[in-house]
Amino acid sequence: MSARQMMVALWQFVRPYKGVLTGAAIALVFTAGVTLSIGQGVRLLVDEGLTGDSSEALAHAVLVIMALAVLMALGTYARHYLVSWLGERVVADLRKAVFDHIVTLHPSYFETNRSGEIMSRLTTDTTLLQHIIGTSFSMALRSTLMFVGALVLLLFTNLKLSLMVLVGVPLVLLPIVLYGRRVRKLSKASQDSIADVGSYAGEIIQHIKTVQSYTRENHEKQAFGGEVEIAFDVAKRRVRQRSLLVAVVILLMFGAVSGLIWVGGNDMIAGRISSGDLAAFVFYAVMMGSAVATISEVYGELQRATGATERLMDLLNVKAEIPVSEGFSEAELSTGEATPQTTAELAFESVEFSYPSRPDSPALCDLNLNVAAGKSLALVGPSGAGKSTLLELLQRFYDPQRGRITLNGTDIRELDTGNLRRQMAVVPQQPALFTADVWYNLRYGNPNASDEQVIAAAKAAHAHDFIQQLPDGYNSHLGEQGTRLSGGQKQRLAIARAILKDPKILLLDEATSALDAESEYHVQQALQTLMQNRTTIVIAHRLATILHADNIAVLDGGQVVAQGTHAELLGISPLYRRLAELQFQSSEMQKPLME
Repeated sequence: MSARQMMVALWQFVRPYKGVLTGAAIALVFTAGVTLSIGQGVRLLVDEGLTGDSSEALAHAVLVIMALAVLMALGTYARHYLVSWLGERVVADLRKAVFDHIVTLHPSYFETNRSGEIMSRLTTDTTLLQHIIGTSFSMALRSTLMFVGALVLLLFTNLKLSLMVLVGVPLVLLPIVLYGRRVRKLSKASQDSIADVGSYAGEIIQHIKTVQSYTRENHEKQAFGGEVEIAFDVAKRRVRQRSLLVAVVILLMFGAVSGLIWVGGNDMIAGRISSGDLAAFVFYAVMMGSAVATISEVYGELQRATGATERLMDLLNVKAEIPVSEGFSEAELSTGEATPQTTAELAFESVEFSYPSRPDSPALCDLNLNVAAGKSLALVGPSGAGKSTLLELLQRFYDPQRGRITLNGTDIRELDTGNLRRQMAVVPQQPALFTADVWYNLRYGNPNASDEQVIAAAKAAHAHDFIQQLPDGYNSHLGEQGTRLSGGQKQRLAIARAILKDPKILLLDEATSALDAESEYHVQQALQTLMQNRTTIVIAHRLATILHADNIAVLDGGQVVAQGTHAELLGISPLYRRLAELQFQSSEMQKPLME
């Protein structure tokens, strides 16, 4: 991505604030004009004040310079405020746009892209852009105006010296272009390496208990140190190139100014120009040199910004493979108009699917299943049989490569994804809790639920008692990913959240796996109540939890190898019988196993 492409990409975020941009541009032009006018004040000061005999002329020249300084200060204030505001506003909008896009992305994107790297783009890269838009870009425009204005005034002041400047300018600009390309490549590599550092640290912190239980602290310290050193080496190369660029430009600039002073000084001695003209010319030449030096430094910053913008635009340009929900108003959600009040009959018809990260390993092969409205289907089978995959396809986290999934006879791909998912509640094997209080986590299933409804759902999930024992009850914060709760407590909160959502379709993925025997009994009773008149799909490794399911499907290798009730499957499915034999020791099971 070139600097021009970067500006085109960022323009869509700047465009809504044309008024502020126009105000900043006016302040910028005004400040540059006033600054250039100071050169004429210097000429007056030298010709009429310092070399003249009139104290009044000196006072006049000083007052002119002071007036120009006041105007320049006012213009600088307006420019700095407006440009800084614009930078903060654009970056805030950019962050929101990136986040809004991230939450709609297909789950397969997160299989191949680490969350730490994505967060680095959302924070580090946008912060860099904020500095560029709010400071560096303004300095670049100001310096460009100063350069052009000073050049024009030089031409009016002394043509011969101006021609020398025009010859020297390309020599100063050449290293900016050459080194700028290197800086751009190293800047993108630097941002990537910073993202790697953040991603690595985030993963270790997330799994800190595992790290400490395996006493791998020293190993992780060394590994993280290695990541930091890699990032430092890349940054060091980038800084070296930028420093070399600035040093070369300054050397060339002051070399050119020294040459101009030597030629102009000889002309003044010879009487061809006045001392005021020489002073003004040197003032403009120094301003031109300073402008070029600033541009060269900002150019390096712009190359860094180009790398950051490229990373952000890559993220914004990722296409969501599953269509984004059209969305509904709060009124529709609260009244239920967004979710049609119909029964929920599900069917999987000749479904074939492979995960994007494993295209050569089919997860489901020509699978056919039906779940009658209001009935329950249990899925059993060994790990990797495709049970959880069915739930992910049903929620449209993925679409099958062949076949279709229908809800009441309609292909779910023809339904709005938000509408589809609002009809479902999921209780996963590893519940997801947010860094917030209990109220927030439970209301995630129904934001409009009253306090009484939340407490009733918690009681139904047998979570109310332990919630009251937390330091602040329902106002207690649960820590990152609910680290302050046990596994069983997390799962009961997830069940309460599902109860509160009051769905038509209930998806239970090992919903009671983390509970002790007594809690499991009570939660099973709550789930039995919740499952009434709801279409339910249950994944269970412990067969005791699905004995009363209306239908049980045995999966193996992504296919349905048997279907029926518990009693029927004992007679027709060797795989089910083997699973049962491993788990049940009751007299009820002993009899059919011995037959």
